[in-house]
Amino acid sequence: MLNSSSGTAAGTGVTAADLMVRFAALGINVSIDADASRPFADRLKAARDSAAPVLVAAGGDGTVTALAEAAIHSGKTLAVIPLGTANLLARDLALPLTLDAWFAAYEQMATRRIDVGEVNGRVFLHKVVIGAVPGIAAAREQIRGRRDLGAKLGFLAHFARRLSRVRRFAAEITPVNGESHIERVQSIAVANNDYDEGPGKLFARAHLDRGTLSLYLLRHLSFVDALRLGMGMMLGNWRHDDVLEVDNVRALTIRTRHRRVRVMLDGEIELLDGPLSFRSLPMALSVLTPPPVEAAEPALAVAAGA
Repeated sequence: MLNSSSGTAAGTGVTAADLMVRFAALGINVSIDADASRPFADRLKAARDSAAPVLVAAGGDGTVTALAEAAIHSGKTLAVIPLGTANLLARDLALPLTLDAWFAAYEQMATRRIDVGEVNGRVFLHKVVIGAVPGIAAAREQIRGRRDLGAKLGFLAHFARRLSRVRRFAAEITPVNGESHIERVQSIAVANNDYDEGPGKLFARAHLDRGTLSLYLLRHLSFVDALRLGMGMMLGNWRHDDVLEVDNVRALTIRTRHRRVRVMLDGEIELLDGPLSFRSLPMALSVLTPPPVEAAEPALAVAAGA
């Protein structure tokens, strides 16, 4: 499934014909769906019901998550050609980020099982965010594909205004093995496994197989807080910021006063019925990844010891 409007695909002009030629060079028979005029649900159903043992998501994180759900429900393996803007799962899996490198590495790829998260029956691979962030992300969608300075400055202005107007909301949080408690927050994020802390590690996960969800509570987030937290992520010391609270759980329920809750699910804006019930599905997804990098033998140390 090719999403030609995703970030890298749109910027480089990748077409179904391009991918067909590359797969044919490897001797692989593929059927490529690039028909954006068809309802997305119909395209996913066709992929799920096909005889193909591997479903290939050629697009951004939204396309990857949607096809991952089809792969899980059909027992197929997922392959990811990273053609989006962030390509979060591809980076976590150490996949090559260019087409040339990806196809050069394809024959060495092997299946690996990873966890996924689930909210109200919907699969997510990265995180679900409630509160201020979905509104900001909705504005980002308005400028997707635009590279002019005016669009970017407009988004920054909206970002600052949005943060200045956001009010805290009450959420009842019930961990699967804990007591309910009410929190007043500006934003909540539930991530599939935990994000790493380290210099330059922005929303990066070294482990995708620990069977846990990470709960992040932002009690308040001014524009200055956002800048400080972003800087902390770049420097690798963000987890202990005063505005943030982190907890690890296997399942939880979140209730707000709204019957329907707007969330950002793996970068896409969705409306979900409340309450929101989260759980981890350990090792539920089979994906193709490069072989793990083996640690080099400490030859110099051995020689010195000898």
